[in-house]
Amino acid sequence: MFARRPNRNESFSKHHNTSYDKHRAGKATSSKQKRSFREHATIVKKMDVKPKKPDRSPPVGSTLTSPIVTICVGPEQRLFAAHEDVLSHSPFFAAICRGQYLESGSKRVNLPEELPEIFSSVLEYLYKGDYYPRLLHNKRRNAWELEEDSGRNNVESTVYSHSAGQLLLKDTMLYCIAERYGLDELKRLALRKQGLQAGIQCSTILASARYAYANTPDSDSKLRAHFLTLIIRSRTTFKRSGTMQMEMEQGGTMYAGTLPQQHHRQTNL
Repeated sequence: MFARRPNRNESFSKHHNTSYDKHRAGKATSSKQKRSFREHATIVKKMDVKPKKPDRSPPVGSTLTSPIVTICVGPEQRLFAAHEDVLSHSPFFAAICRGQYLESGSKRVNLPEELPEIFSSVLEYLYKGDYYPRLLHNKRRNAWELEEDSGRNNVESTVYSHSAGQLLLKDTMLYCIAERYGLDELKRLALRKQGLQAGIQCSTILASARYAYANTPDSDSKLRAHFLTLIIRSRTTFKRSGTMQMEMEQGGTMYAGTLPQQHHRQTNL
């Protein structure tokens, strides 16, 4: 007939359990200390109140139901396969996929001048938004850093170029191929990663700079400024090794730009 009123102990127990559950739920949700380059960019975009531009980011998580395109890379004709809609995020491949350069009767593209090691990283970027080693944002330090993997070594920071006849920085080669393929975000990613590299030999820096000058337009000031900073940072090593003087004697495009500034700085130190 009459509803039983809960006693004081029952009310306290119910309130205590509810508060405890909320506390546990809040405590169990912890934020990651490191975010990938793509995750960080996504968060920044969400915080931006400006009108959104069309999303041209790689189709991570898409259904990928488009036709498969076979890419034959390098003089040894190493085969790669990729979805047409993924490749089409590059204006270079978008033109190819429209049928202008595809071999008749099959979706096959030949890229004899490219290096398989570099093209593999391009595909990795198109599918995942990054390439090994990934660029991570350390939230605690508020700084970017490259992921660490004890299973691999630092050799992957350089790639042997047959055309140059020596090792070049992998990020430099990726920057240049991204320039050809119209992938501006990959250019920014490669430049940021290259800035985090350390312990690079003088000969590799100069060879990579020559390659960059030969494979990017003269108007590309960002890459040139990066190499100038890199050379100045290693000026003592350059001066001791004699590679700078040798480079200036050989002349070329770099002689008219980066190296005279570096030589002037060295003579005044």
